[in-house]
Amino acid sequence: MIQPLRVSDGSSPGDVRNVGVIGTGTMGAAMVRRLLQAGHEVYIHDRRRSVMETLGAEGAKPVDSVTELSKHCRVVLTSLPGPAELEAVSDELLATIQPSDVHVGHSTVSIECAQRVEARTRAAGGMFLDAPVSGGPMGVAAGTLSIMASGDSTALEAARPFLKAYAGTIFELGQTAGIGTLAKLVNNAIFLCSGLVHQEAVVLATKAGMDASVVDSVLSASSASLYLGLAGPTLSRDWDHDFYSVGLAEKDVALALDAGRSLAVPMPVISAAHQHYLRARALGLTHKVCFATLAAVEQAAGVTVPARPAPANHPTTQKDDR
Repeated sequence: MIQPLRVSDGSSPGDVRNVGVIGTGTMGAAMVRRLLQAGHEVYIHDRRRSVMETLGAEGAKPVDSVTELSKHCRVVLTSLPGPAELEAVSDELLATIQPSDVHVGHSTVSIECAQRVEARTRAAGGMFLDAPVSGGPMGVAAGTLSIMASGDSTALEAARPFLKAYAGTIFELGQTAGIGTLAKLVNNAIFLCSGLVHQEAVVLATKAGMDASVVDSVLSASSASLYLGLAGPTLSRDWDHDFYSVGLAEKDVALALDAGRSLAVPMPVISAAHQHYLRARALGLTHKVCFATLAAVEQAAGVTVPARPAPANHPTTQKDDR
């Protein structure tokens, strides 16, 4: 069961002239670039040497280990795939932690994971800021990312000079780690599951033989138009870019369901939607963009929905090729 946590005593954050970034995938790399543009000295670590070499050529400072990075930085940002990776990196950071060091967790994890990392970090004399993000690599690049921050206010103030390099909005959600993660899971559950109703419905219309242009015209002129925000990128079938993969989406929906079980909140609709993500993964679509769940719905029905032109300037269809 999720439990509230005490917070640290508000001691000084120490020397925060440098910043470290662990995890330089699509999101992490975009953050590094914004931090460099803002004039910060950025140390980076990622298990993929080629990614670090690319960012190194742009001005970042690659290091070979988490331990080495932590020697240079009093504030460390992590952008990692999930709970297991966050906890493993946190354990490595704790091995060399100094008083009032700040670890900012941008990963989408479970509430319990965020609270465990916060408790261990606080016990070792440091501070953990539970700070998942929303807006994708496009939001980072534009400096408009939303950050849902919870934890020690001293940690937030120590991290703020770095966060403002890529954030447009920082939500201050209180002193209890895990609340930021809860906000992110709620957001993702709505974003990832609501569009599946549209997918099922257009597959039904296609199976019945309705013309695609007629379906689109009827829906856009009717009450369903209120719920068609993701229709364009879904029906474009342009699913080979880095916006948000099926694998990450399935993980995030599962984490939302875990939170529901922990808090005794029934979520049968989200549970049903999760099955589409599991089916999509089973079909080998893990690395496609999350809208590729349409292929799983189609496979179950034995029909393929015709592609429509990709919508112009829709944020979820913008590739980040850097």
